[in-house]
Amino acid sequence: QVQLVESGGGVVQPGGSLRLSCAASGITLANHGTGWFRQTPWKEREMVSCISSGNGQTKYDDSVKGRFTMSRDNAKNTVYLQMNSLKPEDTAVYYCVTHVGSSCIGLTNAWGQGTQVTVSS
Repeated sequence: QVQLVESGGGVVQPGGSLRLSCAASGITLANHGTGWFRQTPWKEREMVSCISSGNGQTKYDDSVKGRFTMSRDNAKNTVYLQMNSLKPEDTAVYYCVTHVGSSCIGLTNAWGQGTQVTVSS
């Protein structure tokens, strides 16, 4: 059974930092494209970042480029999202998602339960 468990969310002031973690079981993250998505009640779900299988190439949405960094620890079967210079508009529920293929395009095969990130003064 595939399970993705996110952690690391919380409340932070603008300009602060958080690191999200997504620990996987029942699936090897290095063999699948893995993405971080976020969603708010007033906006469509959007992909924030993606790390491809194999060489671990990363891609980011323009809204987070230069502020967020995604990484993967193959030994721990975990992906991370380091979020710096957080803005109020980064407030959302963040989900870890694995894809059937090597990138973050196409069919997904697992979603985490989500972790809330709130950026507020």
